[in-house]
Amino acid sequence: MKRYITTPIYYVNDVPHIGHAYTTIIADTAARYFRLRGFETFFLTGTDEHGQKIEEAAKKRGKSPKEYADEISAKFRNLWDEFEISYDKFIRTTDPEHIKGVQKAFEIMYNKGDIYKGTYEGHYCISCESFFPESQLIDNEFCPDCGKPTSIVKEESYFFRLSKYQDKLLELYKNEEKFVLPKSKKNEVIRFVEGGLQDLSITRTSFNWGVPLPESINDPKHVMYVWLDALLNYVTALGYGTDEKLMHFWPADYHLVGKDILRFHAVYWPAFLMSLDLAIPKHIATHGWWTRNGEKMSKSKGNVVDPKAVADAYGLENFRYFLLREVPFGQDGDFSQKALIDRINNDLGNDLGNLLNRIIGMSGKYFDFQVDSKDVEKFHAQELAEMQEIIDGLDALAEEMKWHRYLEELWKILTIANKAIDRYTPWAKMKEGKEDEAMALIALVANILAKAALLLHPVMPKTTQTIADALGFSIDKESFKKFVENRELLKSFTIKKVPPLFPKIEEPLMQEQKSQTKKEPTQPKSQDNVITIDDFFKVKIKVGTVVEAEEVPKSKKLLKLQIDLGEERPRQIVAGIKEFYTPSELVGEQVCVVANLKPAKLMGILSEGMILAARDENGLTLVGPKTRKKEGTPVQ
Repeated sequence: MKRYITTPIYYVNDVPHIGHAYTTIIADTAARYFRLRGFETFFLTGTDEHGQKIEEAAKKRGKSPKEYADEISAKFRNLWDEFEISYDKFIRTTDPEHIKGVQKAFEIMYNKGDIYKGTYEGHYCISCESFFPESQLIDNEFCPDCGKPTSIVKEESYFFRLSKYQDKLLELYKNEEKFVLPKSKKNEVIRFVEGGLQDLSITRTSFNWGVPLPESINDPKHVMYVWLDALLNYVTALGYGTDEKLMHFWPADYHLVGKDILRFHAVYWPAFLMSLDLAIPKHIATHGWWTRNGEKMSKSKGNVVDPKAVADAYGLENFRYFLLREVPFGQDGDFSQKALIDRINNDLGNDLGNLLNRIIGMSGKYFDFQVDSKDVEKFHAQELAEMQEIIDGLDALAEEMKWHRYLEELWKILTIANKAIDRYTPWAKMKEGKEDEAMALIALVANILAKAALLLHPVMPKTTQTIADALGFSIDKESFKKFVENRELLKSFTIKKVPPLFPKIEEPLMQEQKSQTKKEPTQPKSQDNVITIDDFFKVKIKVGTVVEAEEVPKSKKLLKLQIDLGEERPRQIVAGIKEFYTPSELVGEQVCVVANLKPAKLMGILSEGMILAARDENGLTLVGPKTRKKEGTPVQ
């Protein structure tokens, strides 16, 4: 049994931020989990170091591209080492073995006829290192991905026959239901491919910082397109094209990526692999972006979250828990110190840390710190069954990278333990002379904590080791098999006193940076409410279908709608349209939804978006497409 897990290789145009940390911590958690389950696991991360953007950044700093790449790559590696990320290999695209592997792949695709030489003229975005057809541009000029201006570039180029693989890709998406995780993201990929694939320009002549073509092709003025070079790292790291002794790990089980690079991994990468006759990865696991206090992060605002600063202030393991617990995988998340403090004080401090302190205190007071599980099954069969039912469902969540749900479910077994103490009151049992029942209760909680520690270990390895030491067992794959898979209980042991795991945090530990954005001069009245194109790009409007509608009790204006946006589940939206529509006439209607609006509560009901409507003296009409569109289609 094997597992191969990768992060993207991070582009060295900037230092690590919270998004990089999030991806890497998810991958690290998955790798630790699979190792604990006994899988032979290989975990890859690294840096992407070629391309025009790097060449220009180095030039601005008076350095060679390699010097600049060395400097930034070291910052990533040093941070991951400081964070004790358990990677098995850190790859750089400037590694000689990687370059040889990429050149071999190019040569194979060229000899197969999947690469040919031609001339390209099109709109090129330096920031995204990508060409875009005019039909995809915003206002015929701006990049559809980042919003920055493109420039028309005409140059000789080698092309990859991407169009040849359109049908094979659609067949892949149809046959492999979980190729893209979460499944809601797969619809975006399918729509892109169904729109028609153009052959992909895969070399450049306008700059030099890239992998040269193989000597057999003898065309030294070309260097490879940075995405062809970068994507191949997932196989060159295993020795593809050089020493292939690790290739038994291929295909990858999980490529963890941000949603901005989903297309490259779910369209270009499998097409390249098909050309090379290599197996397709099992899952492209796609996560969302992070904002800060509800705002998009940017250097100009001074609100970019430095993961090292957060870990230094609040503790690395607390930070890991927050990142994985705070946001459902695939959705965008918001970082705030308040939310982080709430997680530490409530989830970790009250639910976990205080539970350990309670049984240490009770075992010391009543039994001189001795704990014996011999009567747990006799008195607490119900609690054990409830706990086991929860534990049995965790592996499926881990396999789909749903760490938010995994932790949410795991915490339910801590709730069982806390409720058991309140229900069975061991202090009262002692007064009644029922020492065996009091001991069984303490042992029940100790066993729940032991199993929770094993299952939480991939997220918080040091914290859980402290819990295991207190409870007299070790955390390793043998213990996981024994206590989690085989459902065994702890033998009699002496519990150890430990200091509080999560001291209460009363106020923020980091000073919030003040926005560095310059105040815009006041516009004349005729310019009031004018927004920039960047402001417009922040709003994500999608087409959705109303699948359920009902009145909100005691409200004259509100209806509660369930709207299918092509996501894993319908969105619940509360709308003030009761005066104009009845629930029955809305079901099946298509509407336009502001899909990235921060959730809010109306009359105590969560609303996860806003529907668009037009209103004048004649009444209100919902805004929707003239002809039916697929759920989730963006409005541009």
